[in-house]
Amino acid sequence: MAFPNVTDIIATTIENRSRKVADNVTKNNAILTRLETKGKKKPFSGGRLIYQELSFSENANAGWYSGYDLLPVSAQDVISAAQYDIKQAACPVTISGLEQLQNAGKEQMIDLIESRISVAESTMANLIAGGLYSDGTAAGGKQIDGLAAALSAAPSGAGVYGGIDQAVWTFWRNYFGSSATANTLLVTLNTAWSNLVRGMDRPDLIMTDAVGWSKYVAVLQANQRFTDTKTAGAGFPSVKFMDADVVLDGGIGGFSAPAGTFWFLNTNYIHYRPHSAREFVPLNPNKRYSINQDAEVQIMAWAGNLCTSNRSLQGRVAYTGTT
Repeated sequence: MAFPNVTDIIATTIENRSRKVADNVTKNNAILTRLETKGKKKPFSGGRLIYQELSFSENANAGWYSGYDLLPVSAQDVISAAQYDIKQAACPVTISGLEQLQNAGKEQMIDLIESRISVAESTMANLIAGGLYSDGTAAGGKQIDGLAAALSAAPSGAGVYGGIDQAVWTFWRNYFGSSATANTLLVTLNTAWSNLVRGMDRPDLIMTDAVGWSKYVAVLQANQRFTDTKTAGAGFPSVKFMDADVVLDGGIGGFSAPAGTFWFLNTNYIHYRPHSAREFVPLNPNKRYSINQDAEVQIMAWAGNLCTSNRSLQGRVAYTGTT
């Protein structure tokens, strides 16, 4: 006879594997790996929006004094917060009544379910990885607000990101580099770097696609070609630009960096914010049945967003691929 509690098995299996799924999603993406390494993966527990605190101004009370000079102590409004919508993603795992009959033994049922959950895990990993580069407009604006939203190609133009209008607030504008060719690539990247350094703050991760990666490697001077063993040891091929890791994010299936862009990231100010109660877990209620089909369904779900607390230290460079 068929094992009766198949939906409970699906839910329990997803629950038991939720930590593994989250780890695999992180480990299979260089950006998320870097954010977790630097403690920038910060789950949130509730609220209508995700708030990411930021500093938008210096404290005007700072200054020089001598002896008994009076020191200014006026209140300084220098802290605010960007706000981000909670985005949701899901992948249903289904099993038909016929499949339950065909996989009558408990062990057979678990094997079938685990194989389907494994597919759901990789599907969700690809969904999140692709979303990290998105502008958040896909699926009617339900997609995660990725790097294309955080790093505008027209930073001085109209555009609201994190609830802040970049046309009004100049501190909320990222750097955008003019189109680079193979002949001007290093000069353009050098210019981008110089516009993104603030004391000890500077980009630590540069993501690019297969074409950009190959062109960059081809024009490297001999004394610039250093690999980073730590990043390479995490499974991501990388070379150095200045002291930032340049990482290839290209691969089969199209879940990679968009063509023609170098993403200059200062990951001190980029935050991966999954919901603490919705990070690849089964949705409740556990038992879900189709009213007009002989089938049972369990849904693996995720909620959260990618947030930025400083856009001025982030940049992108367009690459035409021509000489």
